[in-house]
Amino acid sequence: MDLHILDHRLRVTSICKNGLVNFTHPLIKLIFLRNRARCKFFSLTETPENYTVVLDEEGFKELQPSEHLLVESSVWLPLNVVSNGNSSSSSQAVGVTKIAKSVIAPLAQQHVSVFMLSTYQTDFILVREKDLAVVINTLEEEFNIYREVGGEYSAVLSQHVHNGFQKNGKEAPQLTVHPLLIPQNQFCVMSLDPDTLPAIATTLIDVLFYSNSPKEGALPSQDLDCIKFFSFSLIDGYVSLVMDTEAQRQFPADLLFTSSSRELWRMVRIGGQPLGFDECGIVAQISQPLADNNISAYYISTFSFDHALVPEEDIVSVTEMLRQHRKEPAC
Repeated sequence: MDLHILDHRLRVTSICKNGLVNFTHPLIKLIFLRNRARCKFFSLTETPENYTVVLDEEGFKELQPSEHLLVESSVWLPLNVVSNGNSSSSSQAVGVTKIAKSVIAPLAQQHVSVFMLSTYQTDFILVREKDLAVVINTLEEEFNIYREVGGEYSAVLSQHVHNGFQKNGKEAPQLTVHPLLIPQNQFCVMSLDPDTLPAIATTLIDVLFYSNSPKEGALPSQDLDCIKFFSFSLIDGYVSLVMDTEAQRQFPADLLFTSSSRELWRMVRIGGQPLGFDECGIVAQISQPLADNNISAYYISTFSFDHALVPEEDIVSVTEMLRQHRKEPAC
């Protein structure tokens, strides 16, 4: 398999709910006027707490400094696994499941934090730019690694460095077991022809900026039946949408497309308190058991919490599996 280091330098930001009005204009520009914004990597995810915006340096210029904007200090680089010329989610077990053992687990073992962004088309593993040498050193035995520069890919060789921990050593990061929340929403993972964005502009703006969750402002808890979650990504010309079925009904059915099976997904939300960015192994804790049982999953990290989407028919077994797995002593 090949591992591509894509030609994007990304920033991970958060816009608080009551400050969204200050960023509506630049966000609309980034979504609908991509040629003017010159942003090639843009993702906006709404959760009950905030809006997480991941975007490249050109897009980041559109966001003016504000007390309502939090910016994670690191520059992040997106990685993409390619097998036989196809992206990682083209196989039967989609999403994070396909890369759990080959990418996520090894990086967790080497104490490398990752930020996951699954889309309709593929899965992006974001790593800090400062960790890239360790990432290459860790994954070079499993992958042919290429780096994209100006649209061209060239082979990357290991720099034979590490981040203070012996490669393949037995020391494992001390993992925190975070609580899980299973909201009742049913979710859809869909795509859209970018040329048809103007046709859904009014609906998309309303859903992203003006719609209110029934429990808007409520703190996450085990009693929260449904949560507000909507994700829009426009990356290298491809659109990906993740929304619950209530939001989906507001869009013209003939413009959104999904897989032939039209499956519905349920969410596993990870974290009782904001997770932060320095802890390693959070994605691995969830993705490894799913991979062991060949259960498909999409995974979307946000500024405060992580979210895994699994097929609706698997949610009961996944819930039990994850809770049982987290009770087992670490090896």
